[in-house]
Amino acid sequence: MIQHPAFPVEPWVLRETTLHPEMLPQTESLFALANGHIGWRGNLDEGEPHGLPGSYLNGVYERRPLPYAEAGFGFPESGETVINVTNGKLIRLLVDDEPFDIRYGELLTHERVLDFRAGTLTRRADWVSPAGRRIRVSSVRLVSLTQRSICAISYQVESLDGPVRVVVQSELVTNEELPPRGGDPRVAAVLEAPLESVEYGAVDGRAGLMHRTRHSDLTVSAAMQHAVACDADTHTWTETRPDLARLTVGTRLQQGQPLRLVKFVAYGWSGTRSRPALQDQVEGGLTVAAQTGWEGLAEEQRAYLDDFWARADVELEGDEEIQQATRFGMFHVLQSGARAEGRPIPAKGLSGNGYDGHSFWDAETFVLPVLTYTIPDAAAHELRWRQSTLPGALERASQLGLRGAAFPWRTISGAECSAYWPAGTAAFHVNADIAHAAAQYAEATGDEQFERTTGFDLLVHTARLWSSLGHHDGGGTFRIDGVTGPDEYSAIADNNIFTNVMAARNMRAAADVAQRYPKQARELRVTTDEVGAWLAAADGIVIPYDSARGVHCQAEGFTEHQVWDFAQTSPDEYPLLAHFPYFDLYRKQVVKQADLVLAIQLCPDAFTEEEKARDFEYYEGLTVRDSSLSACSQAVVAADTGHLDLAYDYLAETALMDLADLEHNTRDGLHIAALAGSWIVLVQGFGGMRYCPGQPPSFAPKLPAALTRLTFTLILRGRHLRVEVIPSRVTYILDGDGPPLEITHYGAPVTVAPGQPETRDIPPLPARPRPSQPPGREPVRRSLPEPVRRRRGQGTSPAERAQPAEKTARAEKAGKAAPAGP
Repeated sequence: MIQHPAFPVEPWVLRETTLHPEMLPQTESLFALANGHIGWRGNLDEGEPHGLPGSYLNGVYERRPLPYAEAGFGFPESGETVINVTNGKLIRLLVDDEPFDIRYGELLTHERVLDFRAGTLTRRADWVSPAGRRIRVSSVRLVSLTQRSICAISYQVESLDGPVRVVVQSELVTNEELPPRGGDPRVAAVLEAPLESVEYGAVDGRAGLMHRTRHSDLTVSAAMQHAVACDADTHTWTETRPDLARLTVGTRLQQGQPLRLVKFVAYGWSGTRSRPALQDQVEGGLTVAAQTGWEGLAEEQRAYLDDFWARADVELEGDEEIQQATRFGMFHVLQSGARAEGRPIPAKGLSGNGYDGHSFWDAETFVLPVLTYTIPDAAAHELRWRQSTLPGALERASQLGLRGAAFPWRTISGAECSAYWPAGTAAFHVNADIAHAAAQYAEATGDEQFERTTGFDLLVHTARLWSSLGHHDGGGTFRIDGVTGPDEYSAIADNNIFTNVMAARNMRAAADVAQRYPKQARELRVTTDEVGAWLAAADGIVIPYDSARGVHCQAEGFTEHQVWDFAQTSPDEYPLLAHFPYFDLYRKQVVKQADLVLAIQLCPDAFTEEEKARDFEYYEGLTVRDSSLSACSQAVVAADTGHLDLAYDYLAETALMDLADLEHNTRDGLHIAALAGSWIVLVQGFGGMRYCPGQPPSFAPKLPAALTRLTFTLILRGRHLRVEVIPSRVTYILDGDGPPLEITHYGAPVTVAPGQPETRDIPPLPARPRPSQPPGREPVRRSLPEPVRRRRGQGTSPAERAQPAEKTARAEKAGKAAPAGP
């Protein structure tokens, strides 16, 4: 969409200057508002037309069957799907008895603006009814980042050409009719009307609905209150039914006379609290919001975001489009987890129902690094949610005949929601990904209380999984056989490098905390022998290497497989999973997404610089990027190995993943990990920032030719370190008071004292030829003549190599049937 003329490039907003109804499903995702607890898709105020209505509460789901042709031991029996809860966005309008509907009459102007600094979605429409009455509708919508349970809308209608009767209907609606879902009809039946009424009513201008899910037994409450302002006489009344609460306001407006309605909506849910307690919670939240008022909520929102951007903004010069896309991505990453507080960060955030609203390993691997260094409290909350699901993970490991914790491949509540599937069930690396995120958070923040409690639990129980999953062979090396790494085109492989190096880091981190916190170690019965076993396993971990080819093997024997016949694979046969059987993919050298390359990104100390360069070049020729998770990791390692222009191309791909709808599924919700990827590429790739356990933060900055300046800030142990990069040098600036901060610059120690900037030269990078990718899977070259071609007609990524519309639909249909990760 961002390539469409209706979307100009602006640094702090996403603006749509003309409404295109055929793009509503995508723009509903782009314009979504959330705070990590509540999510509202960017539907039109009047509700219709729409692509997908969406109002979500993080953690609210319905159970559904997981069908098997033939059941097997250890197969999960039921899954969880996020549901559309009570819609509080709806404000319908009648103009002389005719509904305001952009499909009828004449839409003279229409503009929507998502403001990253105000945290609001603004809309303005001038419309002529079929009877010729001209009106202006303006609305501003927010999901509060300061009052967790609250959303609010300021809605105004104005007559532009004389007296007109208007009726505004503000509603709460439950069990909305949704577009049909494909697949198992039993699943569709479960989700058709997932909420049953518990109670409803209205009193003193407030109206509310309470419902319960039929199978997961969760109770959801929503209530609304309004403030109406108009110089003309108004008539209002309220009605409620089991699935509907409505406030109706009627009046007669003169030309230029506005009717303004402010709507406050409060949400709450629980699986354990009583109805009165939940109702009191929602009523209390609504009372505080009404007392704060619209202007107060907007001011709080702006102040919250001012504080966020002061420490989280990434500024770059040379590419205005990527600047806008990076801020768009950061805004949605913030919205996905800012107030999640004990709940997961789903792959789509709260912007759509894609992947059934599940959380995957990409939250810990891609999203939490961003939160750790910009809004660390949000990262801690997500990890505490993982800790809260430990009982289920311990039970799952026991069911699989293992010790420790086996965290699910995909989940909402903590239970495994993926039907048995080799690329998912055997993807034990998710446990090391969680451990890595916990250790990185503790190291970056110095949060000892977290490390002693949440971090300790996660590290120890995941380390125990590896010691029981792997084994020592006769030569003393430690093997982890029969697992699936991040690459979903390989499954049940022996000694996947990513799994092994991450497991080794996991076990070393567990040994470290066990030795530093003996009291907690005794409570979890961690013995000296167990710590020694972890260290021995980590030291003896197998790292497969193909000496003939001079590269590491993604997994043992991988480089001996037949190379996929890329030359005979046509562009419309991607993604491969939609056109070829998995068994064929599993036995060939073809990579869906960064796997060994991701290991280089996360564990750079496990590889020499020359090994990184050779490995990256080899796996570039095999990686087809059929996953949105791949481009950012390839960008980081491309930058590390001196391929800055290639890294810049991959940056554009991850930054524009949703703004350009490169995967053709933005309508289902945003790719939160890919959006986090913009920050990762700029900070870790071009900023060269790395986390290595027990070592000072390290930096090795370098810029591609297109960028002339890069500036970012990291929160390190409560201190703000600002990094300013230009092509020839970098300056490190430490804000505030306190002791100096130790970092490294290209391996050399640097001491940065508050108020005393340290400037260092950037050494030249080795010249290497650009590596090749599989035919037809090359990233589109990023070229920017003129100031960014403000009205771009150019393609910027895999959309260029994408399928025609009918083939895209076929691929998406097949892809949805596969229980793959994002």
